[in-house]
Amino acid sequence: MEASELTWRKSSRSGANSNCVEAARVRDAVRLRDSKNPAAGTLEVPLRSWSAFLRGADRAVG
Repeated sequence: MEASELTWRKSSRSGANSNCVEAARVRDAVRLRDSKNPAAGTLEVPLRSWSAFLRGADRAVG
């Protein structure tokens, strides 16, 4: 699936700031990209790894 066909999301805490990481769900993975330079490419990580990262980040901020 091409990056242009995905539904990209970024943190609600980013506000109007365009210096963010955007994420899009693909099958059993998540693709990540730089919001200020989306043409630079994407990084794909397994969904389990992304979920573990988010849980850890939530505990760190929490």
